[in-house]
Amino acid sequence: MKNIVILISGRGSNMEAIVRAFRQEKWSARLCAVISNRADAAGLVFAAEAGIPTQVVSHKDYADREAYDAALQAVIDTYEPDLVILAGFMRILTTGFVEHYTGRMINIHPSLLPSFRGLHTHRQAIEAGVRVHGATVHFVTPELDGGPVIAQAVVPVLPGDDEDTLADRVLAQEHRLYPRVVRWITEDKVSYTGEGKVVLADDIAGSLDFVVKGGGL
Repeated sequence: MKNIVILISGRGSNMEAIVRAFRQEKWSARLCAVISNRADAAGLVFAAEAGIPTQVVSHKDYADREAYDAALQAVIDTYEPDLVILAGFMRILTTGFVEHYTGRMINIHPSLLPSFRGLHTHRQAIEAGVRVHGATVHFVTPELDGGPVIAQAVVPVLPGDDEDTLADRVLAQEHRLYPRVVRWITEDKVSYTGEGKVVLADDIAGSLDFVVKGGGL
């Protein structure tokens, strides 16, 4: 049974989607904690009401990113996590922190990676004139938004879309995609190889719900 720790900075709507799926589908896993770098993160209230332990490790209490990440890592490791989930955790993580959780930390990014890394992805998509956009779940590596892709959800870019309408459409798919991928991992259907590639079980590699990547793409 895998131990899961979720990191948030704000509302944590993807965290909420994961928690709801966890309960409704009765996953064989443990939601050990929800941790935030902000004491006012709204998602902490949801997690506490769901009976999940919460903690705050404020970045304001540390002199630099290295010191903060060391403190955060010490707290996370008390839960002996098999999986660390970034769910709107708005921090750039140090290389040492990321490497400590190699193959155990995932993120969801609001674009079809490798397109539109970084911030303002919906604006980037509209300005580029692409016809499709979406979200990507990937393992986290030191390269920002550059880790091996596990799966993607695709949405159309419609005539008249602005950043807000496109963001809403993508977020709805994030809430479907992220819980699905987390469940796959708890069921050992996703593995991260020593070569930095992703291997998917046959029964999800043929999924029709999402663009399932794998293979280190």
